[in-house]
Amino acid sequence: MPKSSERSGIAYALGAYITWGFLTIYWKFLKDFNAFELIGWRIVTSAVVLLAILMYNKQIRNLFSALRDKSVRKTIALASIMLSINWTTYVWAVVHDHVLETALGYFIAPIFTMLLGFIVLREPIRVSHRIIILLASFAIAILTYSYGQPPWRALLIATSWSIYGYLKKQVPLTSLESLSGEVIALLLPAVGLVVLTFDRADSVPNMATGIEWILVLLTGLMTAIPLLMFGAASRRVRLSVLGPMQYLVPTFNFLLGWLVYNEELNALRVVGFAFVWVGLAIFFADSYKTTKTNS
Repeated sequence: MPKSSERSGIAYALGAYITWGFLTIYWKFLKDFNAFELIGWRIVTSAVVLLAILMYNKQIRNLFSALRDKSVRKTIALASIMLSINWTTYVWAVVHDHVLETALGYFIAPIFTMLLGFIVLREPIRVSHRIIILLASFAIAILTYSYGQPPWRALLIATSWSIYGYLKKQVPLTSLESLSGEVIALLLPAVGLVVLTFDRADSVPNMATGIEWILVLLTGLMTAIPLLMFGAASRRVRLSVLGPMQYLVPTFNFLLGWLVYNEELNALRVVGFAFVWVGLAIFFADSYKTTKTNS
């Protein structure tokens, strides 16, 4: 692969991950609104933007052709449920001052993905895997003690994202096409949600300022832009380079929650996060060693 192509791919990847990171700040500007209502608007506006892009790229026929297959429809429907859980939990956590938990969720998602491989795909478990799972268990136990309850928002984000990633691999479509299919599957409930909340005193139509309206209506575009940049990056950058870059997003959220939004980060929570980080370091070292051995 030409170096110039990989350099441009890295730029696209940085753009995607930085945009995803800044979405936390974006949602914070809309913290006065109900998180479920915001997700309804996000799905509706995303459907408009994604369908427009599909039509422009002449990919819409491919999507609807794939949807004729019952198994594809079923997988996309399940993926759409996981996506809605992930989006809603994330937005709810951000607007209710739990940004650090969103960071934790996306930090432990790869470990949950690994567990999914062992449980569902019956992949072999090595000693390093057992150590990673043990460290993650210690982390969850410590953070449960620190919070006084399990970090359920982080666990829900990690679980939904891991299952979503697994389901995405079963669909014979590009990331843009499959996301469009998932959003279409959620469109009717999302429209219903927007209609049901329309007349509430604290709803977007009744309470939003001009700037807030613009932010709400641009949520679809903010969903599509990083996806398109990530798609461009994935075609140009090696997975061994792209993989570690995904942790820019939870790192960004961790720093935002701690330094910008002043969420509590006591010594015990630092220890809990540290167990996750050590587990991730082992995860990457093991993945690198496996890749090098197989190459």
